[in-house]
Amino acid sequence: MDPEAFLDLANQVIKLKMYPYFDIAHSLLCALAVREDLGSGAQAFSRKHPLSCWLSTMLVIFAGGMVVNGLLGEPILAPLKNTPQLVIGTVTWYIVFYTPFDVGYKVAKFLPVKIVAFCNERDIPRQEGVRWSQPCWQTLPQRYVIMIIIGTLKGNGAGFTRLVERLIRGAWTPTAMETMQPSFYTKASLVASVIFVLDKKTDLISAPHALVYFGIVIFFVYFKLSSILLGIHDPFVPFENLFCALFMGGIWDSLAKLLGKGQPKEETKDTKKTN
Repeated sequence: MDPEAFLDLANQVIKLKMYPYFDIAHSLLCALAVREDLGSGAQAFSRKHPLSCWLSTMLVIFAGGMVVNGLLGEPILAPLKNTPQLVIGTVTWYIVFYTPFDVGYKVAKFLPVKIVAFCNERDIPRQEGVRWSQPCWQTLPQRYVIMIIIGTLKGNGAGFTRLVERLIRGAWTPTAMETMQPSFYTKASLVASVIFVLDKKTDLISAPHALVYFGIVIFFVYFKLSSILLGIHDPFVPFENLFCALFMGGIWDSLAKLLGKGQPKEETKDTKKTN
């Protein structure tokens, strides 16, 4: 592709508006995530506890904004002031849980529909998370770690509120902490936040901002489609395993186990000789 045409395409992508298509896709995927997390009893639970079901779904949809607002000292419930997004979230929640004969859920789970939703999900352009950290740019202009944390939390706020979201539905799962087992979305949001901060606040990245943004979008789309079509749920795992083996004691632990297995054999031989 011609470089100028590619740059023009990147500029068009960065100008895409979130409302309404990205918001619809985001709300649909969040409602699907809540229903799948409920498992086989999702339909019965939604009939018996509709308020709890709605609250947990809204928490997943607006999780990123709520978490970031709390950290930045702003009203936690401020994202709920977005009435159009609240209406879209409520409508998609109703379609996923309450349509006759469960038609809405079956259509949403249909592979082509799910692929389109993944490709149009609002959280693909993770730069939104870095934009939320702009107050930190002014008050703490060199605090890059804070900017990265804010961007990561905004990118995958639902992962960090999963414990509360399940508690609203009456399930207490203290081990469901994103810090203990980070998902692909958290890792990808972290990487995207680092890249955007380096692009915005340093001279390490010389490429145009539109190309950096477009590259991140392609990265998310590619791996989201890979998770659906190829079953590749976390491409970071091989790199994590290598890093942990080299720098987090993996090699030394393996050597210790080998040496530990060898010692008892020698001891047993010595004891047999003495006997």
